[in-house]
Amino acid sequence: MGKSLSEILWEENRDIAASCLNHPFVQGIASGKLTREKFNWYVGQDYFYLHAFAKAFCLAAAKAPDTLGMVSFHKLAEGALNEMKLHKGFESSLGADVESVVASKPTRMYTDFLLSTAWGCDVGLIAAATTPCNRLYAWIGQNLKEYAQNEENPFIDWIRTYSSDSFESLARETERLIDLYATNVSEARKAYRYAMICEYDFFDAAWKYEASKGGGERQL
Repeated sequence: MGKSLSEILWEENRDIAASCLNHPFVQGIASGKLTREKFNWYVGQDYFYLHAFAKAFCLAAAKAPDTLGMVSFHKLAEGALNEMKLHKGFESSLGADVESVVASKPTRMYTDFLLSTAWGCDVGLIAAATTPCNRLYAWIGQNLKEYAQNEENPFIDWIRTYSSDSFESLARETERLIDLYATNVSEARKAYRYAMICEYDFFDAAWKYEASKGGGERQL
């Protein structure tokens, strides 16, 4: 039995996944040594991103050709909304401000891509564009799971969320939708690869973030 399209796409993009896992931003989360300033900026950017992520799933649900697709995409939208609750929780625990964020260029590039795909493409391509986020975070979380035992790590909730079985189920759900609905393999490959590149740029922008001395922030 041959590999599914979702398995092939993930294997083709393991190079970017490895770069994300080994990125100093992600490793800083694992060790707990990442500055809160960088983490909080990232949380705000990710909160902005999750609005678009949830909307993409809602648009896919409206386009779904059958009940199975409608139910699955609604479930994924709910998962994105639950992630937003996690980020809101960082306001009280780490002092993040997720509501007044100004989206950076990498964030805008990613969200514009997601929404344009969701509005203009079929559900197979929407699944291909959204799967990298869930699969990458589940994979990173599972690779960092050992660090979730360190109660002193300020980012422990982040690690526990993305290493959880419930988040793995979201990743598998998006992959299942690729295999069910993606018929244009060439375009699915392009969408998946671009989303993975955006994921790396997202971490890289957060790592390079610096607040200005005047109290504002240097936008990337």
